[in-house]
Amino acid sequence: MKVVAFSGSARKDGNTAILVRHALDELGAAGVECEFLQLAGKKAHGCLACGKCAETRDGNCAGIRDYISEECIPRALEADGIIIASPVYFADVTSETKALIDRLGYASRQGGNRLARKVGAAIIAVRRAGAIHAFDTINHLFLISEMLVVGSSYWNVGYGRAIGDVEQDTEGVETMKTLGRDMAWALERLAGD
Repeated sequence: MKVVAFSGSARKDGNTAILVRHALDELGAAGVECEFLQLAGKKAHGCLACGKCAETRDGNCAGIRDYISEECIPRALEADGIIIASPVYFADVTSETKALIDRLGYASRQGGNRLARKVGAAIIAVRRAGAIHAFDTINHLFLISEMLVVGSSYWNVGYGRAIGDVEQDTEGVETMKTLGRDMAWALERLAGD
């Protein structure tokens, strides 16, 4: 079993990454192979609506060659579970996260809905407000793609502003740990072990 996690934060190893790592630690402890990719500093262009993915039908974005098409989408297609995480920018996900969502979702559907029945989880880092809208944005990809969405003991949200502040949100940290354990449980059941 393998989970790939993506952070759409502009800050590498910031609060979003900290939250993701708490979930991945639990997944790893359960024997799940984990990989973590951060979009910070990477070229991440939005969908061009070029339709090339409908021609190739391989599940990947054929219209733009960048980090999303060369690294992110192939790993998502190979994984059994996907975590997409974002900080909140103006009450929604970052533009990098949205580029990943749009291109992964559209290209994978053109390739035979290759995300169907994978396990998905959204993680949000927020300073104050807008977390639930961002959380919904990511979950829309999962639900439209026929993925199984895993939850936790509360919304998968951690609060903090400066890098490291989310560690002070003890409920948020525990929510991420529970999310990791719940995702591992779901993956194990789906694998039939």
